[in-house]
Amino acid sequence: MARKITYQQAINEALDQEMTRDPSVIVMGEDVAGGAGSPGEDDAWGGVLGVTKGLYAKHPGRVMDTPISESGYIGAAVGAACNGLRPVAELMFIDFMGVCFDQIFNQAAKFRYMFGGKAKTPVVIRAMYGAGFRAAAQHSQCLYNMFTHVPGLKVVVPSNPYDAKGLLIQSIRDNDPVIFLEHKALYTMEGDVPAESYIVPFGEAAVVQEGDDVTIVAIGRMVNYAKDAAASLRKKGVSCEIIDPRTTSPLDTDTILESVERTGRLVVVDESNPRCSMASDISGFIAQEAFGALKAPIQMVTAPHVPVPFAASLEDLYIPSPARIEEAVMKVKEYR
Repeated sequence: MARKITYQQAINEALDQEMTRDPSVIVMGEDVAGGAGSPGEDDAWGGVLGVTKGLYAKHPGRVMDTPISESGYIGAAVGAACNGLRPVAELMFIDFMGVCFDQIFNQAAKFRYMFGGKAKTPVVIRAMYGAGFRAAAQHSQCLYNMFTHVPGLKVVVPSNPYDAKGLLIQSIRDNDPVIFLEHKALYTMEGDVPAESYIVPFGEAAVVQEGDDVTIVAIGRMVNYAKDAAASLRKKGVSCEIIDPRTTSPLDTDTILESVERTGRLVVVDESNPRCSMASDISGFIAQEAFGALKAPIQMVTAPHVPVPFAASLEDLYIPSPARIEEAVMKVKEYR
């Protein structure tokens, strides 16, 4: 039975249900318990934004605070995954990936291949990403494209509470390393989420809205901005089809291709910087596979190629907006 809960609660519920179902699931990271054992309430804070709150008391010994050493505890999580556990390690901010990237792309991502398919590494690395939280350049980036580039990693970018729960459960049950990315600005978003356990399969994009004139492919938080733009465009007689890939690796290229072959127009909305981004990757794929179907040049709506500003007014300009999406759609719609 579905009821409305937040994106944050959906992630917490997925963790709780999987830890209850499978004793090999553990949670580890900086402050995922937070304050446990100190004077005060028996429960702990549950991470910098409280996503894992309540799990420490429910699952004793399986929610572990780590030192501030990403290379240490991400490496430990990868090793534990190779030895029968299913760790969910929280990297806190995606921007900290540089400290432990070797453990992820040079170890976890390659074990299955290097050992001829005999090794499994069922580790999930959760991390917050995205701008709009006034967290400055070192805590606000969209770096899913970097993980998507690495063979052997699965990369998940849910845009709503329903997908967040179902994709996280799928991530924990998967036998490959999964990078699970949560936009900070989505934590308070509410949506219909079933109370029971369920999965959302990897590599299956969601057609969020059907339309005939323009295909919009949007990632993560940008899906919701695309919906706002499409609602405004509908009043102007423009029908937009919105596709949410949900996972960037594997990427559901078939759904994107089928839509563009029908509409003949593509706008890709990606909060990351434009060079070597998911926007450029999807645009390049469509240019290669469906050039003859295009009625207008592909448009990318991205952040500029600069670090995320700290000044509130500049950060607001940095993030792709519904207005910019609408402008891009009208540009391809009116192309002659």
